[in-house]
Amino acid sequence: MRQIGETLAAKLAFGVTTLCHIWRVQRRDGEAFAFTDHDHPLPFEDASAEPLRGVSAGSIEKSVGLSVDTASIHGALSSEAITEDDLARGLWDGARVDIYRLDWSAPDERIHLFSGRVGEVKRGAQAFEAELRGLQAPFNVPVGRVFSRFCDADVGDQRCGVDLEAVSFRGEGVISEVLGSHAFKATGLGDFADQWFARGRIMWSEGGQSEVAAHRAEDGEATIELLDAAPLEVGAPFTVYAGCDKRLATCAAKFANVVNFRGLPHMPGNDAIQTGPRAGDRLDGSSRLL
Repeated sequence: MRQIGETLAAKLAFGVTTLCHIWRVQRRDGEAFAFTDHDHPLPFEDASAEPLRGVSAGSIEKSVGLSVDTASIHGALSSEAITEDDLARGLWDGARVDIYRLDWSAPDERIHLFSGRVGEVKRGAQAFEAELRGLQAPFNVPVGRVFSRFCDADVGDQRCGVDLEAVSFRGEGVISEVLGSHAFKATGLGDFADQWFARGRIMWSEGGQSEVAAHRAEDGEATIELLDAAPLEVGAPFTVYAGCDKRLATCAAKFANVVNFRGLPHMPGNDAIQTGPRAGDRLDGSSRLL
């Protein structure tokens, strides 16, 4: 049970109008921020909480046990610290958020309401809504492996073992033409085959990343489509990494990494129970090899 100071408890019971929220945010890149829905900056710990005008806290749902607590923040993009570009590039994804309720006339009188991380972020040109997931969320992630013909590792991770920094899997380009919020043409990638970077990722030089939906090679120029919208500008440099469709054939032909393939390519299909052995059939699984 939370311990509330007598002074703050009295003000909460009285319903005074000197109460506000403070959100303390720690991004994964190490940057820390503090925001408030009060009209003026407020001293908070070793920093100052910046006013976020037009922003309000949604309801906080607390649960018993390991059920995930949830909360939300929604409002206008009115702070220089929270921009549409940074949201699109994922700089706020997974950030640690602590929510406090306090008396702005006596900032030391406060109560901690919620701890969690930024989950789904819905954004527009002038507004955003961020879902906050409690610290219990990792305990609700399925543990173990799923039986599948497809690899369940992420290309380039420890289980995969592919070195994405190798020159054959890494390209550096510059946006030459913007085709909308999800697509652009780029120079510098003329040596890579069609769809080489499909399902891969882009690291923007200014920070953040995007997922690649498709990659087309045409006359020495590349056309790249993104899975989500991103702030695109002509002349913007980036680094792009090869993607994988998680099939055994791709693992062998593109990455020469069958030894680390994390799928079960020889699983029988759903129709296996309807078939039976026939004279002359080779039943050693070789038909499912490359």
